[in-house]
Amino acid sequence: MSPITARAAVLRQSGAARPYADSRPLGLETVTLDPPGPGEVRVAIKAAGLCHSDLSVINGDRPRPLPMALGHEAAGVVEALGEGVSDLAIGDPVVMVFMPSCGHCAPCAEGRPALCEPGAAANGKGELLSGGRRVFREGEPLNHHLGCSAFAERAVVSRRSLVKIDPALSFEEAALFGCAVLTGVGAVVNTAQVRAGQSVVVVGLGGVGLASVLGALACGASPVIAVDLSDDKLALASTLGPVHTVNAADPDAVDQVRALTHGGADVAIEMAGSVRALEAAGKMTRRGGLTVTAGLPPPDAALPVNVVSLVGEERTLKGSYIGTCVPSRDIPRYVALYRQGRLPVDRLMSGTIPLEDINAGFDRLHAGEVVRLVVTF
Repeated sequence: MSPITARAAVLRQSGAARPYADSRPLGLETVTLDPPGPGEVRVAIKAAGLCHSDLSVINGDRPRPLPMALGHEAAGVVEALGEGVSDLAIGDPVVMVFMPSCGHCAPCAEGRPALCEPGAAANGKGELLSGGRRVFREGEPLNHHLGCSAFAERAVVSRRSLVKIDPALSFEEAALFGCAVLTGVGAVVNTAQVRAGQSVVVVGLGGVGLASVLGALACGASPVIAVDLSDDKLALASTLGPVHTVNAADPDAVDQVRALTHGGADVAIEMAGSVRALEAAGKMTRRGGLTVTAGLPPPDAALPVNVVSLVGEERTLKGSYIGTCVPSRDIPRYVALYRQGRLPVDRLMSGTIPLEDINAGFDRLHAGEVVRLVVTF
């Protein structure tokens, strides 16, 4: 098998000035992909979502090794198989998962592949799970973004980064299941284990936060309360089902939530990636309740915790990464719920754009104008 070329969006320096449409931090480059090695797959990308996790690499909030071929939320078609890959076939539709799982480390062995230790190490180094890089620009190795590098016409990834999906699902919709849905719905279903009738508040209504709202509704939570600074996103949340909305800018936002839940929510989920938002979510949680955070602020962010309240009120603060997911189990389940009309993920899509408009797309994401823009190929 020979190397192949593709166009990819490559970040060479973070912290560019906005608007990105002018500074163009993501350059469209023709790159060379090595053939997939043992346990690897080449995927023809069909759709890739723009996520705040990508934006945080562009603006420098999440340091990553550069230069890097960016993108981590995507769906596509299997184009070539490396040695030993026997459970996929050329032409299979797949969703990418941004944490590959080795299946052998301690977290994987106890059924927690989202915490895979070799997967986390590989992602941190910009490599694939099996080690090294498969994408180059004129001989220069480029780092992989979370094992995916999905803002590209093609990508070589670990088999462990892929889940085969229902071929009836459109690629634009399927892409969202690899990050927004896994993280948002999973935080409700897996991390918080929300039960019917429990009260849930979601703070931060990006793609992941709105997916949490959908997850809470699907679980039968009541009431479900959505909190954000954007009236447009609050309006969207109110159309998803019986959802109360509170603008986070209101001085009495916490009191409003506590009134709606008769003293505080059973479960509060923070998805804004902000310490201030997490503090508010904690105040919105009842005594004995659970506060879950899946937001990712800058690495140096720290949360002050009132230990007396934590102990005396038996509060629980819990992190959630990729929705505490088992991708091969959860993605098919969530797709099935979507096809039944119980998880209307398509409502999160704000539109599609070509790869050429990706920098302007991130301007719109930063400004809060969109929930999920999807690059289509």
